[in-house]
Amino acid sequence: MKSRRTFLVCVCATQREYKFCLQLSQRAKMHLQHRCYSGLSFRSNPDQLDHLRDGVRRYLQLPADQTVLILHAKVAQKSYGSEKRFFCPPPCVYLTGPGWKLKQEQIKEAGFRVCGYMGLDSIGSSHMETQKLNFEEQPDSKEFSCAKALYISDTEKRKHFRLVLKLFFSNGQEIGTFYSKLIKVISKPSQKKQSLKNTDLCISSGSKVSLFNRLRSQTVSTRYLSVEGGTFIASARQWAAFTLHLADEHCTRGEFPLREGYIHYGSVVQLICTATGVTLPPLIIRKVTKQYAMLDVDEPISQLHKCAFQFQGSDGMYLCLSTEKVIQFQASPCPKEANRDLLNDGSCWTIIGTETVEYTFSDSLACIQDPVSPVPLITMLELTGGGDVAMLEVQGEYFHADLKVWFGDVEAETMYRTPKSLVCVVPDVSAFGSDWRWLRYPITVPLSLIRNDGLIYSSSFTFTYTPEQSFLPALQVLPGLTQDSDTLLNSIHQEFTRTNFHLFMQS
Repeated sequence: MKSRRTFLVCVCATQREYKFCLQLSQRAKMHLQHRCYSGLSFRSNPDQLDHLRDGVRRYLQLPADQTVLILHAKVAQKSYGSEKRFFCPPPCVYLTGPGWKLKQEQIKEAGFRVCGYMGLDSIGSSHMETQKLNFEEQPDSKEFSCAKALYISDTEKRKHFRLVLKLFFSNGQEIGTFYSKLIKVISKPSQKKQSLKNTDLCISSGSKVSLFNRLRSQTVSTRYLSVEGGTFIASARQWAAFTLHLADEHCTRGEFPLREGYIHYGSVVQLICTATGVTLPPLIIRKVTKQYAMLDVDEPISQLHKCAFQFQGSDGMYLCLSTEKVIQFQASPCPKEANRDLLNDGSCWTIIGTETVEYTFSDSLACIQDPVSPVPLITMLELTGGGDVAMLEVQGEYFHADLKVWFGDVEAETMYRTPKSLVCVVPDVSAFGSDWRWLRYPITVPLSLIRNDGLIYSSSFTFTYTPEQSFLPALQVLPGLTQDSDTLLNSIHQEFTRTNFHLFMQS
């Protein structure tokens, strides 16, 4: 997903006009800062800032990030009476990134490890609604744990809640508190035909889902569709999130254009593992009623519905599990009703939407004693102004006043507005190199947030400075100029380049 804003600063025809435009832009910048940033304080110690910048350069060359990844379902069934309907699939936590290993090497303490607890965000939750997490290392060096015994009781009257994850080191040091996305509470799966007027429970193309199978409705027999070693498996321990894409049913397997919209039964879909990118062949999703695949149903799919996946172009072949293997099952046509296929237990799957939230941070610049939370999440960038008064609004969640926006290894003047908004002054492109020849080519720098104590929060967003190549007719012959033309080029640069840039963001 990319967001882009582009603007042009006017070209000055003479040196005199250039100076006037530059003075005007400086006045505008001072006025804008006085109006929007009164009371804002910045680091005043140049040595401290230089030391921090050197550390950021080292981090950018060799990032030592620590990532907390939380996977959970979009909906949860409420429990009634003494019955406990544990969340299915269970919320999972993955710890990834080289920073976790680096932390262990720095501590050098026997038995040093990460510990955690997960529960509901309600204040009066009982002890039964909080679960201890025991992390185990996987072959890919990830630390993994899941909360299999979480549930929401019938005493809860809320329609939505969040999961709360608290992480600690075994020496007692708190790492931080992390939240899931909102989870909708439902009483039971909807048996009514879903309407697109109420899309709260519908599943859209491009969303993430989990699939699980429960033989004879027994909880202990639950198996989740997952991927291991590039192969689809049915796992009793871990589940994978799959991106469910709606496709054109008239296309062959080799060509698979994706479409937007809500998924209906009878649609051709593709399941893509979000972690590995492994895909299944095109499938037709069918509604399941009493172990029959309904071939003539085209209603929208709802959360926790029973469904089956028929291989496109096959004569009744369905996606099926056999113990821990995923196989193809040949269904039998119903002798009395031609619009039904008789399935076995392994071919009946339950579908549910899932969410993923990722928190990334790095304490490689300093020995951080305070919790890393709240970890800010950047969701969007918005650029306003131009030239020397270019301002960037960073939008997201969990912002606070101790954060500064950094463009690569350059700190930007930053103002905290709300927990969902920061505004900063875009640094001049000259801050990224003394050689003006760099300005002939686009310069892309990563965007990150750094806390006052040196804690780094990286992001997937970047900022690109792009020189305008057509602002002067003489630039059309630049490729043919010789090295003797550097003096001419330098004068052109000094007169025009600084005020004639496209700026845009991408992630």
